[in-house]
Amino acid sequence: MATVAVGRHGSIVTRATTDKTLLRAFLEHDRLYAAYAICDLEEREFARTRWGIAWDGERPIALVLEYNGPTPQPMFVMGREDGIASILRDLIRPRVAYVAAPAAVLPAIETAYRVDPGPAMVRMWVDRSTFRPYPAGVQRLLPVEIGDLNRLYQLGFASWLPASAIAQGVYYGLRVNGRLVAAAGTHVVSPGARLAVVGNVLTDVDYRGRGFATAVTGAVTAELLRSCDQVVLNVRSDNPPALNAYHRLGYAEHLRFEERLVHRLGSQWPDLMTPLRRFLTRKEIDLR
Repeated sequence: MATVAVGRHGSIVTRATTDKTLLRAFLEHDRLYAAYAICDLEEREFARTRWGIAWDGERPIALVLEYNGPTPQPMFVMGREDGIASILRDLIRPRVAYVAAPAAVLPAIETAYRVDPGPAMVRMWVDRSTFRPYPAGVQRLLPVEIGDLNRLYQLGFASWLPASAIAQGVYYGLRVNGRLVAAAGTHVVSPGARLAVVGNVLTDVDYRGRGFATAVTGAVTAELLRSCDQVVLNVRSDNPPALNAYHRLGYAEHLRFEERLVHRLGSQWPDLMTPLRRFLTRKEIDLR
């Protein structure tokens, strides 16, 4: 069965579901905000997800997605506050997670979680009509170059990206004297929805301020727009250089939202994730 009732609060009923048609219809109410979740409906990603829907009568009013993986896993919320609170109370209950949510629904999340502070994020997007190429000497990365990519990201061994990340996505890099000093790639791509998310953009600290991040992001975006109608990315609101770089490529702001580390109220899970969050924020890299 695709949908199973699991809880009721007044007129609100929460259900777990694997009904992709139902999920896609709800997510399409704000396609650009829900880009990650829409891409997660692709078969390769869908097996790693759990979905909850809240209903008020015959109408779906809220959705929560939990992406299963190493703790803390990503969590996405969308819809009415009372519906989100009901899903988090009944169904989606990770001990610790990175949640993406509009600021207006944080009170609903706080009914079940302690929310760490953090800067607002900006969801930006571009399509073929607004994209402005940025000519530069960049190269598409191959799976055999995964070692160079991981050395650039300076990740711990357990967090290294696999070669399949390059093989299944789109990654471009820029080299100086043979050394990879800047790279950008994809988080998720949905051929069915013709939608993609750019991420893992990083320039070596010694080479910043030269337009390298703009160059590699532009190359990835150009390749994705060959088959996608929209491409999106996230950037911190307190990072003007990155915002300006993406504006130069034709990206526009869609909305601002919160991406916060949250801890289940009453959980004994230690706060070991806070140093990790600070490390990833300092690197300005999202490993999802």
